[in-house]
Amino acid sequence: MSKKESFVKGTLILAAAALVARVLGLVQRVPLEHMLGSVGNASFTAANTVYLMLLTVATAGIPSTLSKMISERYALDRPEEAGRIYYAALLFSGMMGVAITLALYIFAPWYTRMIQLPEAAPAIRALAPALILFPTIAMMRGYFQGRNMMAVGGVSQIVEQIARVFTAILLAYILLQMGKPGETIAAGASFGGVLGSLGAFAIMLMASVKLSKNEHKKGRTLINRHDQTIPLTRIYADIFKLSIPIVLSAMAVPAINFIDTTIVKPLLVGQIGDALSTMQLGILGSRAQSVAGIPPILAIALSTSLIPIISAAFARKDETHLQQQVTLALRIATLTGMPMVLALGFAAYSVNGLLFSTLDGAGIIAVLTLGTIFQITMMVSNSMLLGMNLARRSMVHVGIGIIVKLAGSLALAPLLGQYGIYGIVGMTGVCFLVITMLNLRTLRGIVSFSVLGKRWPAFIVTCIMISAASFGLSEMGSWMTAFMHPRVAFFIACAAVGVIVPAIYLLLLVILRVIRRDELGTYPRPLQKVLRPLMRLQRA
Repeated sequence: MSKKESFVKGTLILAAAALVARVLGLVQRVPLEHMLGSVGNASFTAANTVYLMLLTVATAGIPSTLSKMISERYALDRPEEAGRIYYAALLFSGMMGVAITLALYIFAPWYTRMIQLPEAAPAIRALAPALILFPTIAMMRGYFQGRNMMAVGGVSQIVEQIARVFTAILLAYILLQMGKPGETIAAGASFGGVLGSLGAFAIMLMASVKLSKNEHKKGRTLINRHDQTIPLTRIYADIFKLSIPIVLSAMAVPAINFIDTTIVKPLLVGQIGDALSTMQLGILGSRAQSVAGIPPILAIALSTSLIPIISAAFARKDETHLQQQVTLALRIATLTGMPMVLALGFAAYSVNGLLFSTLDGAGIIAVLTLGTIFQITMMVSNSMLLGMNLARRSMVHVGIGIIVKLAGSLALAPLLGQYGIYGIVGMTGVCFLVITMLNLRTLRGIVSFSVLGKRWPAFIVTCIMISAASFGLSEMGSWMTAFMHPRVAFFIACAAVGVIVPAIYLLLLVILRVIRRDELGTYPRPLQKVLRPLMRLQRA
């Protein structure tokens, strides 16, 4: 298998796993949104936001660093060193899991009072035990990705989500039938994360046992506890030197969500009241962030796959392969991310009407989703800088973006009055844009690449047309509610968007020569099979 095929295969595996996990996550949020009510949704949002933020801190960027260090050691044929590094990472993750779980449980009431949502404390405490295992799971996934074994992490991710979704919905339903309030139901739903961690850990443990047996046959040790040639102090020094910039780069999305959860009620409660500000926080977390999380799925897979690939290329000083991967990744991210962003953003009203309990919040969903195109480019370019040993530069860029986000949110929310939530949400897209621009400027100083070149005007025309199609089909669904049940009308509209918009998009890419026949071989094979019959249109 060629290097490009290996990269594409790894990306597709992670993308498929991320897609399944994201869909399951959305499947979970939809019934929970109906069962929890405004206070319950806000509480569930707060619990997940704090949890994801602390999980990023607890793992300290080590999974990405571990993936990089392991891939480099195996590229240089040093498996013993890789085993010693893996042991050090697991030791750290075990200690951090216990410490961060205790901290979250103890300080949950204090944080919820600060954000003026004390009802969220039980949900945060119910989710806290999941942090005992997840740092270790993250390390194990990082190791397997460094070994270019993407399927293991993907399967564990899917099992985790299945266990989480099933438990969350079941407990929420039982508590709802018992007549418990929204904050108690949210705590039950949050506990699903604990069961998810157990399922994911079981998969990773089984894969580790199997790999350990294979390594033993080769005379190697998977986890090297006894090799004193690399002291643990040196390993930790190397890990933290790399991981601290990485964790600050990786915290972009969790930090933004944490900022929103922290500031929404304090900024808005004086202008729109406690009930409405609580409802908007719930809509932001349970609806907007769920829908907006769909377009970046491929970018997440690309980002994860890029780290070991680019790191290995750097270790071998293979500049040609490096340039090819940078160009390929940016092109795939742009061409695959944009249609999903535009379709979901401009059809947000129908998506909201189909999935959730009320039509409130469609504008919040649309604004947050449209900004995710820059989240996609940010994530991919961040991973490129990481693979090029420029994690510190990426860290600085993320820091600048987060400062812009926070300052803009604090300025716009009071200025816009009752529409302050749109200022907060809109600044999220601005933050991603700022980071992307800084990343691309740095990349252009290192490696030459051209994503679309002179084809940008044609691509922009394509985007405008599919935006109009998405909005028009969504409006059709709104119009049909006068003649049939609203959910049926919105389902028809969303199904039409899902079928018609991708077809229009592919046709326009070919007809306007955004994708050309002579470069078809650079795309993944499944995409080649779809595009090759359409290439006849270019001859015409």
